[in-house]
Amino acid sequence: MKFLGNILWLIFGGLECALGYFTASLALMITIVGIPFGVETLKLGGLCLWPFGAKVIPTNKPQGCIRVPLNIIWFIFGGWLAWISHVFFGILLCITIIGIPWGKQHFKMAGLALHPFGHKVLVDL
Repeated sequence: MKFLGNILWLIFGGLECALGYFTASLALMITIVGIPFGVETLKLGGLCLWPFGAKVIPTNKPQGCIRVPLNIIWFIFGGWLAWISHVFFGILLCITIIGIPWGKQHFKMAGLALHPFGHKVLVDL
């Protein structure tokens, strides 16, 4: 069932969402300062490619207190836009009974888009 959900996800907008994250990641990685943020957008793009069966778990990386300022910078410079778009589409999909599973995936991505530093995506194939 996860496979079918992921295929339908890709057909109806998941691939476009992932390509947007991958393009943003490429643009961020052009500069040295943007590399950590580019890695996080790659993580979001990977989750957009195969969300059903993926889990977002907290980790200890990056170490120490650097995680908080990185998440604040992320939020200020566009994380809130990604969060709003995923929440909007999650609500829109949850209005219909058939769209609830896809809406849940958008809410999972919204949580990661809000503060990606300190989280890891595990994909269960």
